[in-house]
Amino acid sequence: MNRKDIRITLLLGGTSPERAVSKSTGKAIYKELKDLGYKVKLVDPAYGLNQPQDEQLFFTEVDYAEISNQNCIDALNSELLSDTDLVFFALHGKWSEDGTLQSVLELRGVKYTGSGVLASALAMDKNMSKIMFQHFNVQTPKWIVVKAGDNDYGTIKNKIEKFFGYPCVIKPNDQGSTIGLTICRDQDQVEGAINLALQLSDKALIEEFIEGHEVTVAILDTQALPVLEIKPKHNLYDYECKYTHGMSDYIVPAEIPESAAAVLQQQALLAFNSVGCTGYGRVDFRLSDDYKSYCLEVNTLPGMTGTSLVPKMAKAAGISFGELLEKIIRMSL
Repeated sequence: MNRKDIRITLLLGGTSPERAVSKSTGKAIYKELKDLGYKVKLVDPAYGLNQPQDEQLFFTEVDYAEISNQNCIDALNSELLSDTDLVFFALHGKWSEDGTLQSVLELRGVKYTGSGVLASALAMDKNMSKIMFQHFNVQTPKWIVVKAGDNDYGTIKNKIEKFFGYPCVIKPNDQGSTIGLTICRDQDQVEGAINLALQLSDKALIEEFIEGHEVTVAILDTQALPVLEIKPKHNLYDYECKYTHGMSDYIVPAEIPESAAAVLQQQALLAFNSVGCTGYGRVDFRLSDDYKSYCLEVNTLPGMTGTSLVPKMAKAAGISFGELLEKIIRMSL
């Protein structure tokens, strides 16, 4: 099938806290797909049936219309997808990357990019994915989980001291882009960090902090791409460092021993497969100063913005952005 004959619906925006990032991803993908000659329709499911007529409104945040999860269901059940060969997901985060919208497309029999329903749900749930990592011998930092309503902070602090100590990382169990994440240097910060995380999720993940390097590995089909190291301007690779040009340096291939890079690639493939992912994704790690790898999470719909990591790793492997999107489309079809 020729490009001009493939009808693609690009989903962007959505209702998660990562809505703004999704718009940036969608804009980059849309431009490249149009340049490649694909027929592309933009749909922001959060608007439901009330879609913008001006394409530029898809990429900005204006008071165009009310957004809701009910709108997402209405959009995906509507005629908006009736003439679609493939849905290309440019969505991120909860209610977008977690299998919910994927399940609606499954019911409709519509093909889409990224992993399936179960893998998406498992990867989005950090606690469940870490359980899978353990089962398949993927090294991951020690962790405990706090549920909403667990207010015995004395017991929680005792568990932190017992299992891994400080500093530790506290974050929502099912969010991305470091939204709601805190590095706690001592027990005085724990209660506030848990409350922040629970504003965004019904569970907070408390995790051992690994001193060392921030690294990541992209997976494309069954291939692990070159390891990339991130050197943020802040102490933490936070939201600003992720999405602001010049706030992080990216080294790919990472300047680490070849043996360490090979282990990271092997662990990335193992982590990716352990939760049943398919197509493409990105696996994030902490690499200790003695080059031991600790898997943090699998991203089933990684960003494709101007500062995004997967295109950088693809380029290091000799794959242009256009070729990357082509491979994702062909695999998905």
